[in-house]
Amino acid sequence: MCGIIGGYDRENRPFGRALAERACQRMVHRGPDDRGFYETAGMLVGNQRLSILDLSGGHQPMFSDDRQIIVVQNGEIYNFKELAKGLGCRTNCDTEVILRLYERDGEDFVKQLNGMFAIAILDLRKHSLLLYRDRIGQKPLYLYDDGKRFLFASEIKSLFAMGVEAEMNWEGFDAYLTYNFVPPPVTLFKNVNHLMPGHMLKISPQGVAVKRWWNLAEKPVECRSEDAWCEEIIDTLQAAVKIRLRADVPLGAFLSGGIDSSSVVALMSQELPHPVQTFCIGFDDPRFDESQYAREVAEQFKTSHTCEVLNPNLTETWPLTVYHNDQPHGDVSFMPTYRVSHLARKSVKVVLTGDGGDELFAGYDVHRNFFANQDLTLPREQIESAYINAISLLQPEAKRALYSSESKMKLGEFDASRFATSHLKEFRHLDPISQALALDTRLLLPGNNLVKPDKMAMAVSLEPRAPYLDYRMVDLAFRIPGALKLRNGVTKSILKKACEKILPANIIYRKKQMFTVPIGEWFKRELSPFVNEVLLSPRSLERGLFQAESVKQMIQEHLSDKVNHTRAIRALLAFELWQRTFIDETFDHAPGYSELGINSSVEFQTVTRKAA
Repeated sequence: MCGIIGGYDRENRPFGRALAERACQRMVHRGPDDRGFYETAGMLVGNQRLSILDLSGGHQPMFSDDRQIIVVQNGEIYNFKELAKGLGCRTNCDTEVILRLYERDGEDFVKQLNGMFAIAILDLRKHSLLLYRDRIGQKPLYLYDDGKRFLFASEIKSLFAMGVEAEMNWEGFDAYLTYNFVPPPVTLFKNVNHLMPGHMLKISPQGVAVKRWWNLAEKPVECRSEDAWCEEIIDTLQAAVKIRLRADVPLGAFLSGGIDSSSVVALMSQELPHPVQTFCIGFDDPRFDESQYAREVAEQFKTSHTCEVLNPNLTETWPLTVYHNDQPHGDVSFMPTYRVSHLARKSVKVVLTGDGGDELFAGYDVHRNFFANQDLTLPREQIESAYINAISLLQPEAKRALYSSESKMKLGEFDASRFATSHLKEFRHLDPISQALALDTRLLLPGNNLVKPDKMAMAVSLEPRAPYLDYRMVDLAFRIPGALKLRNGVTKSILKKACEKILPANIIYRKKQMFTVPIGEWFKRELSPFVNEVLLSPRSLERGLFQAESVKQMIQEHLSDKVNHTRAIRALLAFELWQRTFIDETFDHAPGYSELGINSSVEFQTVTRKAA
């Protein structure tokens, strides 16, 4: 796991060592163990390394024997040992496997990789730069191109260190308030974009070419017995867990007590010769606390379990999470994810997680609620439109009521629903449930739910690995008909049945709780002064993005219990913190509230305990 930076100058202008150093230093948290870069003839690659494999022999960049091919990467290639056979590798590092595969097989080498990755390859023979991103988008890769100089980085803040100006992208602004996150490929910064998952980009004297190297839409649905599906689910998940245990450093697992993380821990316990180290966060509000379930799983599989219990005000870390995310997210579970990452990093350098299970197997309330009430005999376009409304933060009319006249003028006829619509059209060959899950996999995972483990764990130099997002698990999940995943109002039906082989029934069939915090209640009590100061201060209102009276009305309706505006308020708060962190001035560190001009008191207390 690392961070990478680089660029391609069409006029062969030098980048310089100082620029490369600044860009790497801005994301030193992603890889504090090593740093390296290479520059020649208007081309640059750099790496900030978190050493996980071959600790002494994995320095990047890596060079071919004739020094004409140079590779840096962020991520892990889990099947590197199998791929290394016959390649003549001199190290036990997965980066060298990438290099040797490219030498032997050319640009399509990437199809052989099982992993999470963002890869950059300089091929001096062709004066070209090639970029690759993993199938699902576990590893970020941001791009900037002004027509003369092309830049890339694992974090947007590193692009700023290379001279990119931080300016708000209006389309990203509207998309954020539509989805509660900024959907790729756009970002909230003007002229900064993502390389989409499963895509590669090549820049050379002939120009820029982007192509898809893996496509979820190509997976066919199959008809098989439930028992056959259950057996394949467990066999595939076990293989995915086993291959993710390859590391030359201590590893453990996040354990919430839900079926996804519990199934991963159960399978880890079968593979490791020692107790699994597990980590969880608990809340002192029982409505949101899963720690007792995590403790039950820890006792079942005899793990070495550490739980950190948090008191209500978790908002002390909000500016820090906004800084590390580069963009605002209305999802406040980033804060407890940061805390559990911080807790785990004290003991391990790698964790396995349950990320991806909900998106692949229909685990969210929105899946159950939407399909319980949706008429599936309607034309597919109407079902698609209804699902977009169901997953949206604010409907178009609500946004119009909130936006100032200037914002409306800037946005014109822009329609953020196009981000979802374009993906849904690709998946019309699937049943409606599978189509919705495919959209979540294409949009929600790389836009929000994989940003969370990557950015929050890497903020403390911790590598998260997600067995459910092994490409074999993804392929399997989309071969299973949607009706087996969401059945009679039961979410993850086929996964729950499969996990009966490895988990106790009380863990499998208990009511799901979201990994979040009760912030909507706090907005009415402890955090009421904070909400008013941040959203109604002259600094916020003078931006002219929103109608002041509309914001005041939203807050008052929430405080009086007239309307639950929790999701909208937290999205607006995150957006204002982002404005102060990146637009008002571009911080080169995670600022505190006082640096952002916010005076409301926020307290944060924790108790750490070991499970019995």
